[in-house]
Amino acid sequence: MYTNKALMSAWPVLGTIACASACLALALSSAAQADDDRRPERFTLTSNEFKDGAALPIGAIYNYTVAGTNAYPINGAVGDDMSPELTWTNAPRHTHSFVVTLFDTTAGVTHWGMCNIPPETTSLPEDAGIPDSGYGLQVVNVFSDQNYDGPCPPPNFPPNNHRYLFTVYALSQDLDLYSPPNFPASALTLYRASVKAGREGHILGSAVLASYYSTTPQ
Repeated sequence: MYTNKALMSAWPVLGTIACASACLALALSSAAQADDDRRPERFTLTSNEFKDGAALPIGAIYNYTVAGTNAYPINGAVGDDMSPELTWTNAPRHTHSFVVTLFDTTAGVTHWGMCNIPPETTSLPEDAGIPDSGYGLQVVNVFSDQNYDGPCPPPNFPPNNHRYLFTVYALSQDLDLYSPPNFPASALTLYRASVKAGREGHILGSAVLASYYSTTPQ
């Protein structure tokens, strides 16, 4: 359950994740720019379910039901909690694997992380973010789930409108996510490995698809 109390108690962890994400962005910026300078067409991420900068569809929203009504969608409709279809084009040359993440930049929350996606992959179908989907290695998100968990910003808790970034990273190698027994790889594990990859020049480029969602009636 994504409550105000839970959110407040999680701020130290969320802050660490947000800091790690910022470091990742800095680490890959020069590599991404160099790749853009070489390629006539940009590395691009799109979805057939929503446009860049638009609100996320109900199918991608977390489904938490209270007395038969979903607590998160504004109209009480049932969220499907499925990762949306994603397609990327013009990936950098020499790409060996892809990483896909969903990050709430407003709350600093990682809703989804998948890595070591094969280089021949150019899209993920709807609901690819389920355990053992076979598209890549999924990490444990901030909700302690090893799968996709859709947006669920707490209602009437400003800022009410949260911004979400779907990002695909192209890497020249697979990521080695150290995960000892009983401690599966987490979002922090993924970001730490990605920062290291960026520092060593293994991130070839990135593409972002922005979206937003609010559970507070306008």
